[in-house]
Amino acid sequence: MAAAGKERSRVLVIGGTGYIGRHIVAASAREGHPTAVLVRDPAPADPAKAAVLQGFRDSGATLVKGDLYEHESLVKAIKSADVVISAVGYAQLADQTHIISAIKEAGNVKRFLPSEYGNDVDRTHAVDPAKSVYAKKVSIRRAIEAEGIPYTYVSSNFFAGRFLPNLAQPGVKDLPTDKVIILGDGNVKGIFVTEEDVGTYTIKAVDDPRTLNKILYLRPASNILSHNELVSLWEKKVHKTFERVYIPEDEVLKKIKESPAPINVVLSISHCVWVKGDHTNFEIEPSFGVEATELYPDVKYTTVDEYLNRLL
Repeated sequence: MAAAGKERSRVLVIGGTGYIGRHIVAASAREGHPTAVLVRDPAPADPAKAAVLQGFRDSGATLVKGDLYEHESLVKAIKSADVVISAVGYAQLADQTHIISAIKEAGNVKRFLPSEYGNDVDRTHAVDPAKSVYAKKVSIRRAIEAEGIPYTYVSSNFFAGRFLPNLAQPGVKDLPTDKVIILGDGNVKGIFVTEEDVGTYTIKAVDDPRTLNKILYLRPASNILSHNELVSLWEKKVHKTFERVYIPEDEVLKKIKESPAPINVVLSISHCVWVKGDHTNFEIEPSFGVEATELYPDVKYTTVDEYLNRLL
C-alpha cells in the first residue's frame, strides 16, 4: 500500500496484451502507477489487438515500442521504469533471460516480477509436459537470484476463468450436463483466483517491502475447495445431482502420455493439483513467502461462489 504522498513506482509490463498481462496493465493503471506496456507495433493491423492497445491508452497507460529480442529497445524501455513485470506466454518463458540481461544493464530496476501466475514451481510434483514448463520458470528464478535482481514471484494457482467454466474438468469444454470427470478421489484441495484479482494483488505487491524477494501466494480462504466441494456447490445452484466419474492416478498418468497438446498440459497441471495437492500441500514459511489476502485485507476478491453465479 503506497503511503499518502508517496510516489508510486513506474511500472513496465512486458507481455501486456496476453491473457493475464492485460489484467495486470488494467490494475496498474487503476492503482495510479505510471504504467507503460512494451509493444512491438503500436498500430497493429489486427483489429482485436488494436482494440486492446486502445483500451490501454484509454486507461492512461503508455505504449512503448520495443521487443524482447532487441536488446537496445528493451534496455531503453526498462530505464524509464522502476518495476518490470513480465507476463509473457509459455513459449517465451525461457527467453526472459533477455529481460534479465537488460535489467542488469539498465541498473535502475527496484523489482522484477517474472512470468509466473500459477503453481509455485519450486514446490511441485508435476509430470511432463507441465514439468518442463515449470522447469523453465525455475531456471528464470535461479537466474534472477544469481544476478542479485530484487524480485517478487506471484503464485496465483488456478485462473478462475480457465478452470471454473467447465467445473475444472480437464479436456472438457463446458459445464456438466449429466456427469463430472474428477481426477483422483476428489478430496484434495485446489485454489481458484479470478484473473482480475491476480492483476490487483500483483500490483499491490510491487511497492510493498513485505513482498521483496518473496513468493506472493494467492490463497483466498473462500476459494480453497476440493473438486468434490466444487461439484457440490454447483449442484446446489442448479438443483441437480451429477454422476461423479473418478479417474485413479495410474489412469490419469496414462491419459497424459496418450493425449495430444494442449490437453496433455491441462491434464498434467490438473494432476499435480488434484492428485498431488501442489496448491495446498505445504505451509507458507515467512523465510520464502507471504499470503496476499493477509497482506491486503482491503481487497474484496471474487469468491468461487460469486463466480459460479455468473455461469448460471
